[in-house]
Amino acid sequence: MFSKLFGQKREQATVKNFHELYYYNHKQTWTDTYWMGVPAEKCPLDMWIYQEILFSVKPDLIVETGTYRGGSAFYMASLCDLMKKGRIMTIDIDHPSDLPRHDRITYVKGSSIDQNIIQNVRDAVADAGVVLVILDSNHHKDHVLEELRLYHSFVTKGSYLIVEDTNINGHPVNPKYGPGPMEAVDAFLAENQDFEIDSTKEKFYLSFNPRGYLRRVTS
Repeated sequence: MFSKLFGQKREQATVKNFHELYYYNHKQTWTDTYWMGVPAEKCPLDMWIYQEILFSVKPDLIVETGTYRGGSAFYMASLCDLMKKGRIMTIDIDHPSDLPRHDRITYVKGSSIDQNIIQNVRDAVADAGVVLVILDSNHHKDHVLEELRLYHSFVTKGSYLIVEDTNINGHPVNPKYGPGPMEAVDAFLAENQDFEIDSTKEKFYLSFNPRGYLRRVTS
């Protein structure tokens, strides 16, 4: 028992140390990560998990808040090309002129919590079967929690509501950030029984989204 416990603690320490090494050396790691030349700024292990989720769920519509440079949307559009199914609606308050162009991507400019934007999403969801949502915009707790409350109903049973960057505010990185995505997830799950944390999506040990892969279990 002691040996097993010691092994688990050593494993956890190793994962934490590597997570911090990878995160804080971002200029050579995650901020220098590209999909076909487009900045993605994600952990490649999470990107692989996205591929597994998309193939399993086969969403008709992926709603993403937080476009940044468009790398994530472009990556998912490429996966949708391979599956011959799916489109991406990505939302951000700022859209640079060099965003990648793809027939499966619709760029929407505005705040993810603006009611006009929400109506646009609602209209898009009405024409879709399976819907998956990714939240990756403003990372402060209040904003993420508001997104969770606004967007969770769009997710179909068996699909996912993914909250990005739950690793900040000391989970285990950037401990001085203040309440962020992880705290928003905890608050959301305390008031909503429609989702469960799918910890199998953290199987590669390093994930920028710990406790952030939420699977809808009810209709």
